[in-house]
Amino acid sequence: MKEIKCECGHVNPVGTVLCESCGRALTSKAKEEKLHDMRYEGSARRSQTYNKSIIDKVWNFFSSVKVGVWLIVITLIASAVGTIFPQKQYIPSVLPPDQYYEEVYGFAGELYYTLGFHDLYSSWWYLLLIASIGVSLVICSLDRVIPLHRALKTQRVSRHESFLKRQRVYGMTDVTNIDDNLEKIKKKLKEKKYKIREENGNILAERNRFSRWGPYVNHVGLIIFLIGGMLRFVPGMYIDETIWIREGEKKAVPGTKDEYYIENKEFTLENYDNKDKEVFQQSIERVGTIAKNYQSDVVLYKESGKTLPGEKADLKMEKEDSIKVNHPLKFENFAVYQTSYKLNEFKSMSFTFDNKETEKTFGEFTVDLFDPKDKFDFGNGYSIELMGYYPNFTGFDKNGEPISDKPVPDNPAFLFKMFSPEKPEGEISFVGIRKNLEPLGENEFKVSFAGVETRDVSALTVHKDLTLWIIALGGAIFMIGVVQGAYWHHRRIWFRRSGDGSLIVAGHTNKGWFGLKNELKGILEGTDIRMPEDQQEEQKEKQGVRRNKDDGDNNGRMEQ
Repeated sequence: MKEIKCECGHVNPVGTVLCESCGRALTSKAKEEKLHDMRYEGSARRSQTYNKSIIDKVWNFFSSVKVGVWLIVITLIASAVGTIFPQKQYIPSVLPPDQYYEEVYGFAGELYYTLGFHDLYSSWWYLLLIASIGVSLVICSLDRVIPLHRALKTQRVSRHESFLKRQRVYGMTDVTNIDDNLEKIKKKLKEKKYKIREENGNILAERNRFSRWGPYVNHVGLIIFLIGGMLRFVPGMYIDETIWIREGEKKAVPGTKDEYYIENKEFTLENYDNKDKEVFQQSIERVGTIAKNYQSDVVLYKESGKTLPGEKADLKMEKEDSIKVNHPLKFENFAVYQTSYKLNEFKSMSFTFDNKETEKTFGEFTVDLFDPKDKFDFGNGYSIELMGYYPNFTGFDKNGEPISDKPVPDNPAFLFKMFSPEKPEGEISFVGIRKNLEPLGENEFKVSFAGVETRDVSALTVHKDLTLWIIALGGAIFMIGVVQGAYWHHRRIWFRRSGDGSLIVAGHTNKGWFGLKNELKGILEGTDIRMPEDQQEEQKEKQGVRRNKDDGDNNGRMEQ
């Protein structure tokens, strides 16, 4: 059977519990109920009707509220675990992530990396969890909102008496003049903004039906919110990268496909001085120096034409600006923020080639710490070869080899080989800051430190977010759904003429039963119609009386 025909003539989808039109119970279980379950108006839900094909099983799985809750719980737990160790973008760039997590955090760090928690929000399984929550929201909503909408739209004014008797608020009154009383009732219903429908002398008063769609509006907002969050992983939609750019250096802006370049002309740092001590006296005494302002004076360039791989880009200046904290450089959909800085980073170091005994200098040379030359020739047979460069020298390993843990020249050291007519085979010298070692024995010549050139470095964060409006839209729709479902209640009141000349009054609301009963009391005031009873409260009272009676009988037996 693909459909069920009720006695009233309405054809219902298979799986319908209560007739969408008259409300008759269509199943034996519904006929035995003392009160009808009105959550979805007894409508046919796909998840409770079909369970044969794979599509049915997938639909039924994701339509479960428990499954949706568990998916959210698992995602929250995964997000919490992702905060135990720092994410990949916040670890030092000295070591690759797999090596870093293992060396710093041991087995826990290795497991953390293997399971993908180091890059949690981009891992395939985390994205799959987010997508599963979205699928669950869509299927849960469709499984409920479509049959609910159909049932509410199809409902007749004249509902069957068995339907009205199984409403929580129900009562029957013998009235001699029903028409006069109904006229008074309709007037009061209109004052309370009820929408009134009449059929065969019966009345259906309904208000705030739109509040029933509040939870589904929530779901729509959440789905849009999740879509916005997942779009951040689409290339070009979201960028949040930090570049370190030195004074005089020019770099491509991340996310622009090398279309835009930025040059750091000069970095400026201003500290609070003695004039400001009256305001910052305690802070200055505690910390020493406090930054008043730090900024990078930059120039933005745009590639004027397409270049072939390996060719130098032809750049055209777009704008010149100063980037300060909370005052970014903006262009197109990008914003470049000043986030940090580093003062006096080594740029180059100068040395002299000397005779140790006579202190005669045969030449001076400069090593560019970011692009060092391999050899320096001074003529007449004197030259120096750079055999090894260690930007951040930290010591020697077990084999006596120098170690550098990162490419930034914070503590540069060099291994030189010195050639001269007296020593044509060369002499080895290891030179660093406050270090001048002769690893193969005493040398006749030496490399002496002559000077250093430094420059400041700016940390600029490039930010682009094309998903923000989608996330904001989803959040706004979600809040509309919250307000819609929380502050309005769907209320319905039925007035039906019975065959014996009495009047049936029944009421239903999706929440706020006290408000419905109080409102109904005011509507019936001044009429001959008796206030209906709350059948659920009546059942509880009967159960309480029965329980008290049983307790009294048990106490009597114990006394005997």
